[in-house]
Amino acid sequence: MGGRKMDQRNPNFSDDDDEDDSPLEWEKIGRKALAKSRRVPVVGFMLGPLSIEQKKRAAVKRAKLEKNKADEKKPQEIKEEDISRSGNETTKNVAIIASKLEEMGEINLFRFFINPNDFAQSVENLFYLSFLIRDGKVALDSDEKGEPIIYLCSPPSEEDFVNGLRKRQLVFEFDMDTWKKAIEVFDLKDPIIPQREKAKMRIGDKWYG
Repeated sequence: MGGRKMDQRNPNFSDDDDEDDSPLEWEKIGRKALAKSRRVPVVGFMLGPLSIEQKKRAAVKRAKLEKNKADEKKPQEIKEEDISRSGNETTKNVAIIASKLEEMGEINLFRFFINPNDFAQSVENLFYLSFLIRDGKVALDSDEKGEPIIYLCSPPSEEDFVNGLRKRQLVFEFDMDTWKKAIEVFDLKDPIIPQREKAKMRIGDKWYG
């Protein structure tokens, strides 16, 4: 910068050295100075220490969420009379199906329970029919073509079971595709089991259909 190189052979320099045009090697001077000093060099600022102002956090007010009691929904209670009514409805429909089967005699299973106008009621008809089959009041068999048929029968007695009669469980798969195919194959137009009104069930203070 504006200094002169110090003569390495003589550490003492005089005014005559000002005539030397070689620049000072500040890096070497710094290393030699540090070797004689035990003070750790620190970083400083030309304008002095910076004044850091600590920011204050703005207090955020959080409003407490209060539930509106009017908007709270209480669970609907199913009363004993609702269950009783549902059970009576099932018993009534099972009796109607038994009466209709007695009127029809031996008949193809699909022709009997399928309602070509209502898939849901077809499922319900099969459900009610299953009670009669379970209790042994309706027999499920197959005809000479291998198609399933049903007819009324007398429930088995205790003697029949003693003689070796065994109950068998049957899993019957019935979906909408099967329903549509059966309608097409058997050319079904009208239901044998009469169309029922949509059942309504009372839950709590409301009715659901």
